[in-house]
Amino acid sequence: MAKQSKRYRALAEKVPAEALNLKDAIVLLKSFDTTKFDQTVEIAMRLGIDPKQADQLVRGALVLPHGIGKVQRVIVFAKGDNATAAQEAGADEVGAEDLAKKIKDGWLDFDVCIASPDMMGLVGPLGRVLGPRGLMPSPRAGTVTPDVAKVVKEYKAGKVEFRNDPTGIVHAVVGRLGFEADKLQDNIQAFIDHINGLKPQAAKGTYVRSVNLSATMSPGVLVAL
Repeated sequence: MAKQSKRYRALAEKVPAEALNLKDAIVLLKSFDTTKFDQTVEIAMRLGIDPKQADQLVRGALVLPHGIGKVQRVIVFAKGDNATAAQEAGADEVGAEDLAKKIKDGWLDFDVCIASPDMMGLVGPLGRVLGPRGLMPSPRAGTVTPDVAKVVKEYKAGKVEFRNDPTGIVHAVVGRLGFEADKLQDNIQAFIDHINGLKPQAAKGTYVRSVNLSATMSPGVLVAL
C-alpha cells in the first residue's frame, strides 16, 4: 500500500465517519484545495448489481451541465461529408487509413475516439490498442454514430463516459475543485440522477449503495443517499 503523505493524513482527519448531504460534502471537498494545481473531482457510486451478468451492466455517457473543466482531444474516423462535418465541429484530428496507421504506430494523444458506422471495418482491428485504454468507439456509448459532428460537440462541451467496473462501482470525472460550489453540485446531481435512471430491471435490492466524492489528491467524502 502506498505511503500516505502528511498532508493527506491531515485532510483525512477532517472527514467525518458519517455521510454528508451533497452541499456539505462539496464544501468539505473544496476545503481540500491546497495544491498548486486545480484538482479533478471524481465520483464513485457503488451499485447493487451483479457485474458478471450482461443484463446488469451500467454504462453510457452524459453531457454534464458545466463540463469537466478540461478541453478533451477528440479524433474521428470518417470520410467525405462526415469528415468535413467533424472538422467543422472542432475535432482535433479526422482521418481514415492514415489515422489508423498513426495509432498502430503508437500515437495515442487523445481522450475520445469517434467513428462513423462505415468506418468500423477499419477501426475494429485497433481494438487491441484502444480497448484496454477505454478509447474504442462503441454504439452503446454513442461514439459510433452517423452524426459525428453532434457527438464531437458534446465531448468538447464536457461529455463523460462511464461503465461499471468488475466490483460494480461506476467512476466518472464530474469537474474541478476550482469550480464554483453550485456548479459542482449541478454536475454531481446530474450524474447521480442519470445513474439512478439506468437501474437494470434484473438488479435486485438496493440499487445505489454508496456515493463517494474525491479529488486528485484528497481523501474521499461519503455522500448521504
